[in-house]
Amino acid sequence: MIDLNADLGEFAERLADGSDAELMHYITSANVACGGHAGDALTMELTMELARQHHVAAGAHPSYPDRAGFGRASLQMPVRELQDCIAEQIDGLLAIARRMQIPLVHVKPHGALYHACNHDTGVAMSFARAVLSIDRRLILLGQAGSPCLNIYRQMGLRTAAEAFVDRAYEPDGNLRSRTLAGALLDSPDRAAAQAVAIATRGCVTATSGSELRMSADTLCLHSDTPDSAIIARTVKEQLRQAGVTIRAIGDFVC
Repeated sequence: MIDLNADLGEFAERLADGSDAELMHYITSANVACGGHAGDALTMELTMELARQHHVAAGAHPSYPDRAGFGRASLQMPVRELQDCIAEQIDGLLAIARRMQIPLVHVKPHGALYHACNHDTGVAMSFARAVLSIDRRLILLGQAGSPCLNIYRQMGLRTAAEAFVDRAYEPDGNLRSRTLAGALLDSPDRAAAQAVAIATRGCVTATSGSELRMSADTLCLHSDTPDSAIIARTVKEQLRQAGVTIRAIGDFVC
């Protein structure tokens, strides 16, 4: 059993032209941009409504406050300031969710914040404290194999280990930098093959050709990857053909 998630509500244009709605057909969880790197009250509401219509679980997707850099710059912030910034973003989406009577299920950090949580204990603890200040029932997503997952669990939070179907992995288990060739798996068949390998065999093939062990509860597809909806459809179809049950993380993460 595995969840398929995507980062949505990041571009008003994708909401307007139906791209985000198309992707919603193939995923089970949506990470909704909530103002740090992208998104505003209107895009949050529109994305939450799409999630409701497509029976997709909704979660918050907070970031460093870096709209100019799309949350891809690691900012040096005092611990308390970072915690308050994350909490403010989650709380803003939660207020909309409550008004719309849509449950908020999970939280996934975006971009540089995501990677900082993977490697910096202080940042991971600030992120967890921010979530605890809002709702300790929320599930925290973190990269499979990252120490941050243990930190979140030790702080009393539920977690979901995440792997990526449209990004290449280096031999050390890190994602290949987007500045390097081959960082994106934009072929639907390649992305689907990686998804099936993770879900059924618990492994992924690194850029070196070596095989990495990888156990995941949820698989991420990026909405800004070219042909993301086609990739998502192919991934879902091939996972099902491989006998994998696809469900939202809130249905099976304890």
